[in-house]
Amino acid sequence: MLGPRIWASVQQGLSRGLSRNVKGWASGEGRKVDIAGVYPPVTTPFTATAEVDYGKLEENLYKMGTIPFRGFVVQGSTGEFPFLTSRERLEVVSRVRQVIPKDKLLLAGSGCESTQATVEMTVSMAQVGADAAMVVTPCYFRGRMTSAALIHHYTKVADLSPIPVVLYSVPANTGLDLPVDAVVTLSQHPNIVGMKDSGGDVTRIGLIVHKTSKQDFQVLAGSAGFLMASYALGAVGGVCALANVLGAQVCQLERLCLTGQWEAAQKLQHRLIEPNSAVTRRFGIPGLKKTMDWFGYYGGPCRAPLQELSPAEEEALHMDFSSNGWL
Repeated sequence: MLGPRIWASVQQGLSRGLSRNVKGWASGEGRKVDIAGVYPPVTTPFTATAEVDYGKLEENLYKMGTIPFRGFVVQGSTGEFPFLTSRERLEVVSRVRQVIPKDKLLLAGSGCESTQATVEMTVSMAQVGADAAMVVTPCYFRGRMTSAALIHHYTKVADLSPIPVVLYSVPANTGLDLPVDAVVTLSQHPNIVGMKDSGGDVTRIGLIVHKTSKQDFQVLAGSAGFLMASYALGAVGGVCALANVLGAQVCQLERLCLTGQWEAAQKLQHRLIEPNSAVTRRFGIPGLKKTMDWFGYYGGPCRAPLQELSPAEEEALHMDFSSNGWL
């Protein structure tokens, strides 16, 4: 547990980080991180009384330990981060860091609505073991989230972050696409190393790869449903909710793409499309957690206001997996 002493250390780190000269945090203190590879965005397990179940979290991570993931994304959308307190968010990251091997990257979602809160959360995430921060677009005032506002936001966060920053665009949840022109500008920042794009527009992904090709900047697909197409257009990996249940298969798709076995990759990609849609756009996190229960992991309940699937939804979810040979 993130006890009082550790919490005090985090707070002290925050004070030091926010008072340092901007150059003190630039470029993640000189580190460059290669984020290429496949990552499951880890779910947050809850007990029947809606408390974070850290024991089940650790069990899931141990079970995933044999799969050749590049690392793990913690506190992304799949982790239900908007429903967690700040302390819970940090405790989850701390627990994951303690469990996973040191050679596995830990990308921690540190996005908040204000720039100040995002900087504070990012510094705190670094204190408890994150290797990089994945920062979602602020969206509550989306009408004013212009390219200029977003460039200012991410620049301030990257300037003050002790770890590299990964941009995160997920319009299905935020109603806001991080504009391509903003991405191109931000790709020039020495402490912004890449982007996770979950929008599903592969022409946009290809354009971003093309427009940032002169920078040390990497693009991750935000879903297994368009992973093959993203690799073909120059993406270097993916953060895929489906990898929580079909991790070995998503990594196999990665290998097929990287070795140029496009016909085999196409066949596998086709079989992943419906299950992927089921655990993302169609049934969301409740669908993913139900599927995890079927595949030997702990899914469990979501935190309110998210509700469990109806019997009809559960049946449809099962069909999406069984009809493609996964159940």
